[in-house]
Amino acid sequence: MRIDAARHAARLGLAYEGPCAGGEIGAGYVRWPDGRRGVLGEGNPASAPLVAIARAAGIPAPSYDLVDGGVIVQSLLPGRPPAGIDRRLVDEMSAVSRRCAGLLRSAEVPPLHLYLHEPGPGFCLHAPLASHSPRSAALLSSIRAVPLRTLPGDDLVHLDFHPGNVLVSPAGEITGVVDWDGAGRGNRAFDLVTLLFCVRRQAPALASVLVAQAVDLAGPEVLRACWAHMSLRQVDWSIRFHAPSDVTAWLTVAENPPAALF
Repeated sequence: MRIDAARHAARLGLAYEGPCAGGEIGAGYVRWPDGRRGVLGEGNPASAPLVAIARAAGIPAPSYDLVDGGVIVQSLLPGRPPAGIDRRLVDEMSAVSRRCAGLLRSAEVPPLHLYLHEPGPGFCLHAPLASHSPRSAALLSSIRAVPLRTLPGDDLVHLDFHPGNVLVSPAGEITGVVDWDGAGRGNRAFDLVTLLFCVRRQAPALASVLVAQAVDLAGPEVLRACWAHMSLRQVDWSIRFHAPSDVTAWLTVAENPPAALF
C-alpha cells in the first residue's frame, strides 16, 4: 500500500519536500520546523525499541522521531545506496552484524517466526510457489520439510539485511542501516544468510566469506532453516511482483545452497 506522504506531513505539521527515490510505499522527505530533515513512511511501531537498542550499540540506524500509528518519521541518514556488492561492502555489513551479537539477551522479545510451514503476513506466502510451476512447487515441498519454526538465539536480527537497506559514504563506509520493520530475536547468522542469498546471485566470488562466518555462528539445523526462509521469501516475492527472469534467477539460487553451509 502506498501512503500519501504529503498529506501525512501536512497533518503532522511537517514540510513535505518530495518522494524518496526507489521506494514502493510512498515514503517522502520531510522537514521539521527546526530545520531537521526526516523520512516519512509506513513502518512498524513495534520495531522502535529494537532500533533504539541498535543505535545504543553503535549501529547507524535512524532514530524514530515520531510514531503516528503505522506512519513513522525517521531521521535522515547520510550516504547513498551502494552501487554494487564488493568485498568492502561485505566486510562492512559483517561488522554491523557483529554489533548485533547478544543485544537481546535481557530483552523481552519473542523469537522470529520463519513461516516455513504456514504463510507469513504479506511475505513468505506459500500459495504462489505451490501454483507457479513444478519447479517452485518442489522447492516449497523441501522448505516445508525443514522442522524449525522459530529462530533460536539472543542476537538482534534485522531480518532484511541486504545491500538495498544500507547507505554508504563515498569511501564505502556504511553510514546507515534502514528498514528495521521486521527486526527481532534470533541468531545473527540469519542476516548473514540473507546477505549471502544476494551475493550468490550478484557477486558469487564473495560467497565463501559469508559462508565461513555463518558456519561459525550456527549449526546445520539453523542454517538450513535460514536458507529455507530466504528461498521462500525471495521466490514468493519475485513471482508476485517481478519479471519471470527474476523468478528463474532466484529459483536457481534457492536450489543451490553452498555445500559448506550445511
